[in-house]
Amino acid sequence: TMVDRQNRVGSKFGGGGVSSAQQAERERKDRLRELALETIDLAKDPYLMRNHLGTYECKLCLTLHTNEANYLAHTQGKKHQAGLARRAAMEAKLARKEGETDVMMPLTMAASKAGNMEAKIRIGRPGYEVSKSRCPENIARCLTFELHYPELDDARNRQPRHRFMSAYEQRVEAPDKNYQYLLVACEPYETVAFKIPNEPIDRGEGRFVTNWDVDRKVFTLTLHFLEGQTGSNKNSDVQ
Repeated sequence: TMVDRQNRVGSKFGGGGVSSAQQAERERKDRLRELALETIDLAKDPYLMRNHLGTYECKLCLTLHTNEANYLAHTQGKKHQAGLARRAAMEAKLARKEGETDVMMPLTMAASKAGNMEAKIRIGRPGYEVSKSRCPENIARCLTFELHYPELDDARNRQPRHRFMSAYEQRVEAPDKNYQYLLVACEPYETVAFKIPNEPIDRGEGRFVTNWDVDRKVFTLTLHFLEGQTGSNKNSDVQ
């Protein structure tokens, strides 16, 4: 039997019938997504991260999204909003515990521990030296990074940190799968990124070494590449 979808109660002629609850909900989400795309600056979203696969991750909810529109729709949902509420409550509790007045201070580090509202001053980029060599034992390529932080206060309690970042996480230049980035950060200096070949790194004993010289305020990192494994880019250029 044929079902008359045009002449049902409440429908307009030629309209195809009354929309279902699912369709109305879908249209509502589409409107919210379009509104968010127009009003929200994703570059300032601290929880959005693009991974090496080109998809998007929510660092707050640990969810994966295929595109920016899908991520924005997620931010309007209950799970993300509940996560934001929990984060705000945690920051408020931490602020009360430390006797601070601005609940965002623990996250942004915009004020000193004494409660002063003076913003921290960036010193600038640290001085650095990069040297290339080869291991005499197996001819493996070796890179040594030496960074200088002469103006750093309280060097015994502040040590530079490092991490590796894929080409698809950064937004400064077009991603190149042949390279990865070594990031070194130490407040209040600017974070420095070194562009190195995207090849396996030897994590064996004595093959990946970091050292923080408290007296000289010099951070040194030495790494060796694993030879003979997926080494399509055999140059050791550092940018």
